[in-house]
Amino acid sequence: MNILDKIVADKRIEVDLRKSLIPIKQLEQSVLFERSTISLVNKLRQSQSGIIAEHKRRSPSKSVINQNLNVFDVAKGYEEAGVCGMSVLTDGKYFGGSLDDLLTARASCNLPLLRKEFIIDEYQLLEAKAYGADVILLIAAILTREEIKQFSEFAKSLNLDVLLEVHNEEELYKAIMPSLDMLGVNNRNLKTFEVSLDTSKKLSALIPNDFVKVSESGISTIEAIKELQPFGYKGFLIGENFMKTNNAGESAKQFINALNK
Repeated sequence: MNILDKIVADKRIEVDLRKSLIPIKQLEQSVLFERSTISLVNKLRQSQSGIIAEHKRRSPSKSVINQNLNVFDVAKGYEEAGVCGMSVLTDGKYFGGSLDDLLTARASCNLPLLRKEFIIDEYQLLEAKAYGADVILLIAAILTREEIKQFSEFAKSLNLDVLLEVHNEEELYKAIMPSLDMLGVNNRNLKTFEVSLDTSKKLSALIPNDFVKVSESGISTIEAIKELQPFGYKGFLIGENFMKTNNAGESAKQFINALNK
C-alpha cells in the first residue's frame, strides 16, 4: 500500500464520520455558503507571476515544515505580497491542517482560496463551499473518470473553480473534460516522492489551451518558473519554499518582486 492509498483509506473513514456529525443541511445554512466566489482562473489569466502560495504545516515526505506560523498572518502576508491565490491544506492526519484553517484564511484575506484536500465524496465540496473556499482540487490518481466528472460538475454548480491534478499521460487522458478549469501537473512522483520539472514540460503539449496550466511541487526558484513559462504554464503552486521561512508573506513578496523584475 503506497502513501496515497493509505491517505485515501483514512479519508473515507474520516468523511463518513464527518457526515454523521454534521448534516448537509447544516453546511448549506452556513453564512459563507451564499457568498460569491472569487475566480482563481481569472486571476491567473491576468497575472504576470501566477503564484498560488500554500499554507502547509507538514507533509508525509518532509514531516514538519513549520508549526509556528499562524494561518491569519500567512494569509494576510500572502495577500500583501500579491499572490494570485492561496492553497490551504485541510487534511489533519498527514498534513496537520483543518477546515478551521480555511475559515481563518477566509476571514483574513480576499484571495481566491483553494481547499487542498483528498476529495473522494461530494460532501467535501459542500464543506469547501461552507468554509469559504473558491476552488477545489481533484486528484486524478485517486478518482475514476466518472468521479472526476461527477465532482467537477457538482463543484461548478456551487460556483467553485476546479483544479485537476495529474502526474502522467494516462491520468491526463482520463481526466480532460469541459467541467474543469485548470489542469495541474504535479512534478512529484507519488510513489517515490522524487521531483522533476520534466513532468510539467512533457505533459504541457498534451493539455488543451482551454485549460489554465498549473505546475505543482518542486518549484522553489525564479529559474524554475522562467523555465516553465514558455511551456504555457500560468500558475505555479509553491508551498514549502515560503512556509519554511519565519515570515511566509515576506518570503512570497521578495520572490514575486524578483520574478517580475
